[in-house]
Amino acid sequence: MSVLADLLATVFERRYRGASEPDAQNRSIEDLSRDLLGSSGEVSGMALARHILDRYAGMDDAAKLGFFTFLTNDFGIDPETVRNALDAFEATPDRRTYRTFLAAAEPPRQELARRLNQVPGATAQLVAMRRDLLRLARDNPALSVVDLDIRHLFSSWFNRGFLVLRPINWTSPADILEKIIAYEAVHAIDSWDDLRRRLKPADRRCFGFFHPSMPDEPLIFVEVALTSGTPGAIHELLADNRAAITAEAADTAVFYSISNCQPGLAGISFGNSLIKQVVADLSQELPNLKTFVTLSPIPALSKWLTSEGATLPDDPEERRQITADYLLNAKRPEGGPFDPVARFHLGNGASVHAIHADADLSPNGQAQSGGMMVNYLYDLALISQNHERFATAGQIAASPEVTALSAAQATKD
Repeated sequence: MSVLADLLATVFERRYRGASEPDAQNRSIEDLSRDLLGSSGEVSGMALARHILDRYAGMDDAAKLGFFTFLTNDFGIDPETVRNALDAFEATPDRRTYRTFLAAAEPPRQELARRLNQVPGATAQLVAMRRDLLRLARDNPALSVVDLDIRHLFSSWFNRGFLVLRPINWTSPADILEKIIAYEAVHAIDSWDDLRRRLKPADRRCFGFFHPSMPDEPLIFVEVALTSGTPGAIHELLADNRAAITAEAADTAVFYSISNCQPGLAGISFGNSLIKQVVADLSQELPNLKTFVTLSPIPALSKWLTSEGATLPDDPEERRQITADYLLNAKRPEGGPFDPVARFHLGNGASVHAIHADADLSPNGQAQSGGMMVNYLYDLALISQNHERFATAGQIAASPEVTALSAAQATKD
């Protein structure tokens, strides 16, 4: 079936690439986009979409900015039409008026993206397009309305129901392994030997989410160490001379690195589903695992200390107290924990379990947090409760040890 599907995809791809539009090469991408929205034929629509995607791929930043500006100004909603459609629906709330209102309220650029996505391989190109949009929008905030529309579509296209969880190991295809090296965002993989140490031993696992339209591109992946007990330093897990154990001898699964791979999918959350799915799969595969924790960086600790006019002291216990107070009490102006990794795991239903000094000796770890790291505990019996309390009341679940450390710091302030 796979061979047949690949063959049919190739035939259709050639068909659409072979289709032509009069003077397409001599017309602007804006004109081609208008024509695509007006096209009713499948083959002609595919040909137009391919021309647009190919044209965009060859653009420089100035031309891309011009295209996104066009989408902002010409392919948005018309407020008066929306108001009139809403008035009509309020006066006569039936199927016809509701359909008219929905059509008026949806910007044409959403339908343009849908039609572009009909081309084989277009999903990855649209993800790359949003990467450009996010970058250009930093200096051109008016483009953010286009991003809201694309993000809305991506939230559906990359829904958990479409994602495929795949194990990644030393026998995975080389192009996937190369991408794991390139995309690792927490603890850099500096060689193939380093990658082998993370993937090949019996006490190591790696899992990634993939999308059927991007089968060779991981969206996000997590690296897992199977250990006896909860580790307190990353160099213990990544040492090249460590003694491996059997998977059956482990009682703890440690999620020590989670990396998002596609900048064009920023804001589309996969990590929550990934961790919970991996916990479920590992629990079934290895019933000897009793504890599921992270060994996480604290990337904004140094930034927060600087904003408070403070520094980490030399004494390890005092550093742990300050870090506990930071994780439990430091907030953003708009609310929620100051630390982005804390927001992620606490929002998933984890609790702050343990804090470690001198846990990350790398230059990046020293710069971000003075080497401090934290374990977040995923207790299967409490995940839902923790998530609900955090989401509704901002309540942070923490172990008695961490709570005591924070209280000790509070007495000094």
